Amino acid sequence: MRPFGETIWTIDGDDVRMFNVLPFTTRMTVVRLESGGLWILSPVQPNPDRRYAVDALGPVEHLVAPNKIHSIGIKPWTALYPAAKVWASPAFAGRHPDIAVEALLTNDVAAPWSPEIDHCAIEGHAVLDEVVFLHKPSGTLIITDLIQKHDAAGSSWLWRGVKRMIGVQGKDGGVPLDIKLCIRDRQAMRRSIEAILGWEFDNLVIAHGHCIQGGAKQEVSRAFAWLTGA
Repeated sequence: MRPFGETIWTIDGDDVRMFNVLPFTTRMTVVRLESGGLWILSPVQPNPDRRYAVDALGPVEHLVAPNKIHSIGIKPWTALYPAAKVWASPAFAGRHPDIAVEALLTNDVAAPWSPEIDHCAIEGHAVLDEVVFLHKPSGTLIITDLIQKHDAAGSSWLWRGVKRMIGVQGKDGGVPLDIKLCIRDRQAMRRSIEAILGWEFDNLVIAHGHCIQGGAKQEVSRAFAWLTGA
């Protein structure tokens, strides 16, 4: 567990393999709410050490799936903390009908943690139904797959080549090429990104790669300049 700011931590999980070939690092974000309860985004697979670290912070109240792909830890953590409520992205239930969800995080949903954590469901994409979050007390934007900055160290030559090709390698990474190519409604997606850039934040947590402490808004704006024209 790594502290990232005021009442916010990250925990790296086990690598997973995309298409059973390409290794992806995983990371979950833990926020302690004013209630003392915990809000966990994109939970990784639990193990004794991770569970001990989480339990030391407080009771788990909310488990959040930020898109329909990031589901790997929801069931295991729900089994460990059955009182926790599950919140999910708009298309999550369609892909995971076996997981009970408190609510789908469309843009008209007011969650009980909204005074501390804002959310924006990204509209206009044909495949990715991602929800982006703002942890207000620490000024941290939390993005899952929309921005990726994979570390090149330890990667195979194949994976390094793929990361360079799709624009997600290292600290200069950004929005993956495959995401750029699968937009259904460019104007709708642009409105979503402009709404996010209107938030007050200086830090960035992402699920895959290098996070940013300080100057994150400028970097996020750069990453989406191809869409916003900024």
